[in-house]
Amino acid sequence: MRVQAGCELSIETDTASPVIAMLRPRDGVAKWRINDRSGFERSHGFDEHVDSFGNRCQRFVVPKGLTRVRIDTTVDTTPDIKVAPNAPAIDPGALPADTLQFLLPSRYCPSDRSAMWEQARNVVGGAAPGYAQAEAIRRWIAAHLEYRYGVSNASTDAQDTLAHGAGVCRDFAHVGITLCRALDIPARMVVGWLHDLKPMDMHAWFEAYLGGTWYTFDATQSAPRGGRVVIAHGRDAADVAFLTSYRPLRTLSLRVWADLECPAARTFDDDLGHAA
Repeated sequence: MRVQAGCELSIETDTASPVIAMLRPRDGVAKWRINDRSGFERSHGFDEHVDSFGNRCQRFVVPKGLTRVRIDTTVDTTPDIKVAPNAPAIDPGALPADTLQFLLPSRYCPSDRSAMWEQARNVVGGAAPGYAQAEAIRRWIAAHLEYRYGVSNASTDAQDTLAHGAGVCRDFAHVGITLCRALDIPARMVVGWLHDLKPMDMHAWFEAYLGGTWYTFDATQSAPRGGRVVIAHGRDAADVAFLTSYRPLRTLSLRVWADLECPAARTFDDDLGHAA
């Protein structure tokens, strides 16, 4: 399936601020509009690089005042996600080297705490090591945590979310990652856009490495769903923030869309963000 997706945000700052954004998907073409004009001005100092996780990161300067940033992209994605109930867990000694970092505790995923190991064992019960355990974790989160805004903040980690009994997609992903890692299953956070998500917003889920493949798990959805536009993945939310500012900055609004492409839709060339 081919998805036309993007986001538009309005940000305001009292002084010029350098930022790092993650708004461009890992795959697909993209086009930028800044304050209703095509591309960035030279004064924005736009540059793009790829971080250690393979995510596309945009660096630029937000001038004093109000700035509107819009990105439009067209991405080919699958209507379904891979499901493999019998995919086994892999012994840490046999895991690929690039997955080992996703076994370690991280800022929002304190998987080394004894309480998290005990929670993970209680959640998975007698499930076979591997996909069955990760799916048991996903189902438990969906059944026992309430999706509710205003419960968590920028410092809330997985243990906090379990204590609150509620959170949003980011918090659900952190819990899933933490419990998987406590069982020696590599797990990472993924952020992006999900076609037909209601309400539409930036979205987060987790992936677990099982049987030699990364599999998607999303506790906010009642069934496996494709149509995902991946922007970034990392150890937890600290690695995949959509906007990091080095001066005080206010996000006034954020709008996201991910719609099926119309057959007659016009395509556009890749634009790395330079002024037209």
